[in-house]
Amino acid sequence: MEAYLLDWANLLLRWLHVVVAIAWIGSSFYFVFLDNNLLAPTADDLKKKGVDGAMWAVHGGGFYNPQKYMVAPKGGIDSKLHWFYWESYSTWLSGFALFCVLYLWNASAFLVDRQVLDWSPAAAGLAAVAFLVGFWVVYDAICRVFGFRPNGERIVGALLIVVVAFSAWLACHLFSGRAAFLIVGAMLATAMSANVFFWIIPGQRKVVAAMTSGQPYDASALAIHGQRGKQRSVHNTYFTLPVVFAMLSNHYSFLYSHPQRWLVLCLMMLAGALIRQFFVQRHGWHHGRAANPWPYAAAGVLVLLGVMAWLRPAPAAVAAVPATVGYAQLRPMIEQRCQSCHGEAVQMKNLRFDSQAAVEQHAQQIFQQVVVTRAMPLSNATQMTDGERAMVARWFEAQAKR
Repeated sequence: MEAYLLDWANLLLRWLHVVVAIAWIGSSFYFVFLDNNLLAPTADDLKKKGVDGAMWAVHGGGFYNPQKYMVAPKGGIDSKLHWFYWESYSTWLSGFALFCVLYLWNASAFLVDRQVLDWSPAAAGLAAVAFLVGFWVVYDAICRVFGFRPNGERIVGALLIVVVAFSAWLACHLFSGRAAFLIVGAMLATAMSANVFFWIIPGQRKVVAAMTSGQPYDASALAIHGQRGKQRSVHNTYFTLPVVFAMLSNHYSFLYSHPQRWLVLCLMMLAGALIRQFFVQRHGWHHGRAANPWPYAAAGVLVLLGVMAWLRPAPAAVAAVPATVGYAQLRPMIEQRCQSCHGEAVQMKNLRFDSQAAVEQHAQQIFQQVVVTRAMPLSNATQMTDGERAMVARWFEAQAKR
């Protein structure tokens, strides 16, 4: 029953996490688009109101005219002021809850890979959380120390590449490959949400309070809040695609099972950041404010193609398996490799493989997970051999011919 309830918690939290993440990423991408497409107004009424930039758009049968004010509107704010932060908070909270239910609660299965490091599930869980907190502390310190120096963003970018690469290397030497990829993505996502919670929203609250108080204020003193908020918002934009990749990677064992998986992760994240740079710069390029962005897209695609070529499977040696494999021959392997998670005592994903009828009922799923994706056993914790996978393939072929 516990496994069944955990599966439902996993499903519902994952559903919630995806929905709120779409809302957060969508609003983030939209505001980046706005900032790069707003043009200085030419109409006198907009200039008198203090509009810094505006644009026209059409959607859903209506016209929209977003306007940006760098200072408080001269006519005041005559409707509700919308704040964009719950999308971020909900994404992180639901993601961390899912991480607790799936990875921390089942640390022995999802975090620990005895072939990588033989340590306790409790220690692995604490280390995983430490990655999330530690990266934020290091990242925030880098931004505060170097962010506003001459060429500060280049320095920050270079240091972050080093920190993320080291984190990926370390995670892949501590945790199972699947968990390592997710933890690196989660630490970036934690920094994104922390940017909103600790810097972007508090800074905006101070600016709004000063501008709408009706009292004189020092614009130069408030400017730092806007600069810092913009800095962290831009960083969040470039973190987005690497984070999304890391969250999707757990479905593709050929990525996280590679001997140099930390480098695979770094290269895929780099490709995501380069492609995101293309989309960001593309808006400015159309208005003559930025250089042609296509080299970034080309570089990102080349990195992806390079990884694809690098990871291409070598011709597999033909395993010595019988010409036909029946359930009687398969049963000892299933008992040894599969029933610890899918047997009488535990039924992960509500699947049970301790009878011939149950195994044959799920033949397609077994073939897919064991032979095609090689995702099961999870992290190959029960040490299934290539010969045994070949036996599953031969057995499934016989099942398909029935």
